[in-house]
Amino acid sequence: MYARMSYFEGAADRMDEAIRHVREQTLPQLRQQNGFKGLIALGDRQTGESVGITLWESEEALRASEEEANRMREESAEAADETIANVKRYELAIFEVES
Repeated sequence: MYARMSYFEGAADRMDEAIRHVREQTLPQLRQQNGFKGLIALGDRQTGESVGITLWESEEALRASEEEANRMREESAEAADETIANVKRYELAIFEVES
């Protein structure tokens, strides 16, 4: 599995807007992407920093989603008046979640 991590910086008081946009706009679009396996969103309400982690079944799926990911990332940042601070890609070494 592979992951793309998108780092955002914005105003702490706009975090709810960012979350709403991801739930209502970004996540439904991600679900339509081939190879999409999940989304984790992390946010710091003190600093306004957030990280979106998308999970992909293969490196090929991750690469194939790049153009659409760029568009969605820009839309998300614009919706909450955030700045895209960085984007990184990783191979998932360990993935364990308790149910």
